[in-house]
Amino acid sequence: MLSFIPTPIGHLGDITIRSLERLSQAKIVFCEDTRVSKQLFQLLINRYPQFIQQQEREFIALHHHNQHQILNSTILDKFQEDVVYISDAGSPGISDPGIELVNFAIQNNIDFEVLPGATALSVATLLSGFSDRQLLFWGFLPHKGRERANELNTILNSGWTTLIYESPHRIKKLLNELLNLAPEREIFLGRELTKKFEERLWGRPQIVIDKLTNIKGEFVVVIKGVEKNLSTISQKDIEELPLKPKEKAKLISKLTGENVKEIYNRLLNNN
Repeated sequence: MLSFIPTPIGHLGDITIRSLERLSQAKIVFCEDTRVSKQLFQLLINRYPQFIQQQEREFIALHHHNQHQILNSTILDKFQEDVVYISDAGSPGISDPGIELVNFAIQNNIDFEVLPGATALSVATLLSGFSDRQLLFWGFLPHKGRERANELNTILNSGWTTLIYESPHRIKKLLNELLNLAPEREIFLGRELTKKFEERLWGRPQIVIDKLTNIKGEFVVVIKGVEKNLSTISQKDIEELPLKPKEKAKLISKLTGENVKEIYNRLLNNN
């Protein structure tokens, strides 16, 4: 049996009894990082010796950079043992590796189960207090460039409360982007959720920027949704306006979220 096991996002006590039982039975551990996973096992063995004991286990790194190579070389007989997959923290496949192994199991008729458990997504949703419906989970934005700008623009114009994961290397960049694009929008920022030095900040981007003094750790940003402008204007209406193609392209981009340059080139080709 292959089991996908959620691991604590911070507090070790958030592990479930069912997860401990599956980890205890595991002979093979596919994991995002073998060093992190071996350390987690030792912590769990020390804290919950009644559930999980020290024994010989095979740890195999399986992450975004090597997953195809590992899965192509994996002998299916391995899955006749008790096998688990864990990411470094949280639920596998939620902005973490794991989806490719699920697809591998489906394609090869491998029996598998997914256990429920900890994820920063659910914790941040409730902490924000913004919405209990129509939530949009975006995960990580692209690191830079037009793709990042387009995705952030889509989020801000979706009308939905949206959750974004961000690294400490780019959290200031994200907050400044929000300050520039949506200075009046309410946001929630969670840092190191469920850990000893958990931090929670609410307010408009400038308020959060002023309060944030520590950028170490992992971040979740929740952007409060706003009611969408239900304008009846269409792309065709804009195309018929007596404006230059560049100006039309900018307006259409605001309406659709499409890249301005691509719209501009299309308008030129249609003339």
